[in-house]
Amino acid sequence: MPSCQRRKIALVHYWLVSMRGGEKVLESFCRIFPEADIYTHVFDPNAVSERIRAHTVETTFIQRLPAARRLYKYYLPLMPMALERLDLSDYDLVISFESGPAKGVITRPDSLHVCYCHTPMRYLWDQQQSYAQKASPLTRSMMTLLSPSLRQWDVVSASRVDHFIANSQFVAKRIWKYFRREATVIHPPVSVNRFSVHDGPKDYYICLGQLVGYKRFDIAVEAFRRNGKPLIVGGTGEELPRLQAMAKDSPNIEFRGHIRPDELPALLQNSRALVFPGEEDFGIVPLEAMACGRPVIGFGSGGLMETVIDGVTGVFFTQPDTQSLAAAIERFEMEESRFSPDRIRDHAVQFDEALFETRVKAHLSSLLETSSKSDLLTSIAAPHLGEEPHLA
Repeated sequence: MPSCQRRKIALVHYWLVSMRGGEKVLESFCRIFPEADIYTHVFDPNAVSERIRAHTVETTFIQRLPAARRLYKYYLPLMPMALERLDLSDYDLVISFESGPAKGVITRPDSLHVCYCHTPMRYLWDQQQSYAQKASPLTRSMMTLLSPSLRQWDVVSASRVDHFIANSQFVAKRIWKYFRREATVIHPPVSVNRFSVHDGPKDYYICLGQLVGYKRFDIAVEAFRRNGKPLIVGGTGEELPRLQAMAKDSPNIEFRGHIRPDELPALLQNSRALVFPGEEDFGIVPLEAMACGRPVIGFGSGGLMETVIDGVTGVFFTQPDTQSLAAAIERFEMEESRFSPDRIRDHAVQFDEALFETRVKAHLSSLLETSSKSDLLTSIAAPHLGEEPHLA
């Protein structure tokens, strides 16, 4: 047993250089385990929340490599070695968060290692060809050379995990496909109370997220370039120049760039609907829109199938192309009056962060009891473990 009580729980995150969905999940675990230590490859304290900064954060040697905060993805081949060099022998409970490499840590034989998996690494598995096509010739050559060994390590490191939690049924199926491991599904948290239904004018559509290829913002931009309806695109990323070039003769399409957290509620509240054109492992932005009572027009695949009810909280399109999206927009406008903002918000409440934390606590307590580590239950900040809080 470790000699220092406060060092019994470790949270291992792939990198901490922004506040996106994965970091929001980490925040919830920080609330559950306020004295846990955090380990990560690269840490930028100015880019994460105060709650995360309040924890002791240790980094791997990747942090000390040149321009690591900006070029961390180029150091991916070194991350397996970096994880295996971490000394986690003081910890009884290790929780890793997988989207980039994190689950490959080596823990004590008698410790409990739980992995919350946002996704098996896309660039190693089902989306490798998509990433390779958009990469530079040098990066593409390195991917071809290194991907086989990285995939082998990824499968081997999955065997080091005692229990997997998946953020959606869609991801759970991929965990089984690539790792042959079962996973319990606990959907990610949404800060529902940050948002509310607003009765103001609804005079534009909105598209939000990181502007990268697999999110298919190009489908939305092309659809609105053709139909002339107002569209706000919020976000930054490598696809921005291409998208702006596509819309250069379309004054109805406005690019807002980075959207601050305090700007987001009003933008969503005053929109007609959120357009969500890509296949996501889960997708928190659609639930934030629904928390504002706004419907979602989304591609009917992936995690969105678990959060949007067609005809009730949104409309699906079935093919990842402009024509299919355009037809879904037309269908939405024909049925727009049937969508109830209050009913849409009530659906989003099911994914609130308070409920997420309660479900995580209950699941972890069950695992800890089974593994004969019931002494760690006191580390879970739950006055009434297992009770789901009432949400107004």
